[in-house]
Amino acid sequence: MTATDNTTPIIDWLEENRARFITMADTIWHTPEVAWHEFKSSRLQADFLAAEDFRIKWNIGGLNTAFVAEWGQAGPVLAFVGEYDALPGLSQSKEPFKDALLANGAGHGCGHNLLGTGALAAAVAVQKWLQKTGTSGIVRYYGCPAEEEGGGKVFMARAGVFNDIDAAFNFHPDVINMSSKGSTLGINAIYYRFHGRTAHASIAPHEGRSALDAVELMNVGVNYLREHVKSDVRIHYIINNGGQAPNIVPDEAEALYYIRAAEKGYLAEVVERIRKVAEGAALMTETTLEVRFQDGFSPVLNNHYLADLQHQAMQKVGILKFAEDEITYAQQVNDAFGSTNTAYLAQRTASFSIPEEYRTAIDQFSNQPLVIENFPAMDTGVVSPGSTDVGDLSQVVPISMLVTACWPTGVPGHSWGNVAASGMSIGHKGMLYAAKIMAVTAAEIYTNPEHLISIKVEFQRKTGGKPYVSPIPDTLMPPQFEPLKQ
Repeated sequence: MTATDNTTPIIDWLEENRARFITMADTIWHTPEVAWHEFKSSRLQADFLAAEDFRIKWNIGGLNTAFVAEWGQAGPVLAFVGEYDALPGLSQSKEPFKDALLANGAGHGCGHNLLGTGALAAAVAVQKWLQKTGTSGIVRYYGCPAEEEGGGKVFMARAGVFNDIDAAFNFHPDVINMSSKGSTLGINAIYYRFHGRTAHASIAPHEGRSALDAVELMNVGVNYLREHVKSDVRIHYIINNGGQAPNIVPDEAEALYYIRAAEKGYLAEVVERIRKVAEGAALMTETTLEVRFQDGFSPVLNNHYLADLQHQAMQKVGILKFAEDEITYAQQVNDAFGSTNTAYLAQRTASFSIPEEYRTAIDQFSNQPLVIENFPAMDTGVVSPGSTDVGDLSQVVPISMLVTACWPTGVPGHSWGNVAASGMSIGHKGMLYAAKIMAVTAAEIYTNPEHLISIKVEFQRKTGGKPYVSPIPDTLMPPQFEPLKQ
């Protein structure tokens, strides 16, 4: 990227307005809302954007906590994609030790208070830059609910709300500053419910047809199947209903399965094989089978050209700087997790192809509480064992996921340590750093639209020009809740 001088006002504007976005991130942090219930968070963001002259459209994809905000009339359509749902059971204060604010309460253990706000800040910064420079372009912010559970973007992608985007940006809090070229596993979450016939388990067991037997036989069959699937496949399950009492033959029992694979087609093949195992279990026990989808995500398809543009934008923005008290705080959090997590950064990057000039820096920061160094995408060919609904967005439109250092190096994902850091200045700095990188990259694309040609050529090559196919059935609808009355 030939960095354009007129992107400097983007960085300056975000610095001048940093307090506004920190306030938004902290407000969402203080009022954590779990999947499908993000009424306050989504309204806060939509109202902010409406006041900045963005056009707001609600209930996109049939989700009543989803919205899209748009500014501009003509030109390339670049989108910034945010999230704002929290995780249950992770309530935590801003102290560097485990300290729940509310017993069993929710908390932002994945930093979505930062993720959504950072993407929104980038969108507004780009809008101001388009106005100031007179550049043609359309900028959008998508408020996306239920990434942690349910897959809001999957429903949105199925409804076609992303179809006319030229390129999209998303970032995620992490322990390192890096544009990403890696992927994730696709996933189907499926309930297998068996219906049998109840009976007294001691007096008349012959009259019963045990739904629990069917669940257990299914689990045994799937466990044998594990030997005969590709190495990237992950299959996990729980028995969420096993009957009411031992002396009653259960007429209903159910298992919830998470089935993951790196390729969409192979994931579908494994899901079909597991269905056959379940049908066999029903046949053996003379029960009937009911299959119900909870959700499903596609694998992430990162755009490498766009990732390289973001890394070049990092060089223009500079490096993160943390104060001494923030470094001390991060070390206290790391210490609280103990020696098992002190090498988290090293573990996080163990499968990366690390250029020799960056290997020393990785080794150095593995023993430091916070990362300030910028790294290029080092995860080419790496498939993360996690899953995200960003995968479905990435199958529709070119996207590059960015990660920035918002958490101490020794903190595992979905933990109280993430919640604590996401609510204080360490998280704020990583969030605004991501906003600057995404916004500067977007300005470069608006200024030099030929970048979009390369971005789209790569996207077409990787998708083979095939249309997006949703991983969920057409009959599956998103849940609808109403906000609690105050």
